[in-house]
Amino acid sequence: TAVGLDRALAAITRFGENANNVQNRLGLQENALSQAGDKMARVTELAVQANNSSLSPDDRKAIASELTALRDSMVSLANSTDGTGRYLFGGTADGSAPFIKSSGGVTYNGDQTQKQVEVAPDTFVSDTLPGSEIFMRIRTGDGTVDAHPNTANTGTGLLLDFSRDSSTGSWNGGSYSVQFTAADTYEVRDSTNTVVSTGTYKDGEDINAAGVRMRISGAPAVGDSFQIGASTTKDVFSTIDDLVGALNSDTLTQPQKAAMINTLQSSMRDIAQASSKMIDARASGGAQLSAIDNANSLLESNEVTLKTTLSSIRDLDYASALGQYELEKASLQAAQTIFQQMQSSSLFNLIR
Repeated sequence: TAVGLDRALAAITRFGENANNVQNRLGLQENALSQAGDKMARVTELAVQANNSSLSPDDRKAIASELTALRDSMVSLANSTDGTGRYLFGGTADGSAPFIKSSGGVTYNGDQTQKQVEVAPDTFVSDTLPGSEIFMRIRTGDGTVDAHPNTANTGTGLLLDFSRDSSTGSWNGGSYSVQFTAADTYEVRDSTNTVVSTGTYKDGEDINAAGVRMRISGAPAVGDSFQIGASTTKDVFSTIDDLVGALNSDTLTQPQKAAMINTLQSSMRDIAQASSKMIDARASGGAQLSAIDNANSLLESNEVTLKTTLSSIRDLDYASALGQYELEKASLQAAQTIFQQMQSSSLFNLIR
């Protein structure tokens, strides 16, 4: 019926409005993350630039100042809105700014829920990602394993790289510490402080144990240690802040320079993980936009069919239809008259 068709068309209109709304938000998410990716690329450039022993304290502080500005820009992008006062990266708690900057860093006040929006009958797409997924919960290290020097180290040992290493056994996911007992010897201890292996240190050579590997250079002091274990999570703002803290220093001793370089190296690994997370988020948004395009194509096709059917009902030529009805009615009446006349004839009576 026309009423049923009207209801179906109203539903298509509603689905279209839903699709347009989420499409707008996903488009704005893509724009914000594209800009964030550009800023992270600049952070990487500055970190590489800072890893230069010839820089003066003023040079390092200038880099730190630009990094601070980039961090603030990242916070602004993370607090992007959709033009209606709703925040893109707050999850369902999108009525207020999800990221709050304070002296202690940046905190996330949104929730972890990603809204699902119906854009066609029984077809749902995901709205923008919660900011915690993009900016806060970023895996450290290589995403599986992370390593770092003890902040109390007094030598000049540099952590060059690390990874899992199946040649020395299967890593159980635990944490291990390489502790230097002399300038050229070390012990590998597990999380219970039990010695699992010992070795002779050679500058730049691998240290392997229990399925993990790290490579150290320089001159670690007796008592210095380097930890390796499962990666944890960290927010991108803290990563940039760590860079700023390492560079905002005056004249550095050799051990302090080593600590700064270790921080730069660690931060660059974390920056790479953060950049990868943003790329993944953009890919996810692109997939949702493709799903919306497919749903819109189906709805447009259905809308054309429904409107054509409805038009055939509503645009009927009632004058012509009425004339045809009257003609058929007259024919019926004539037939009835003839039949009545036949009833009165003698032949008809005989037949009866």
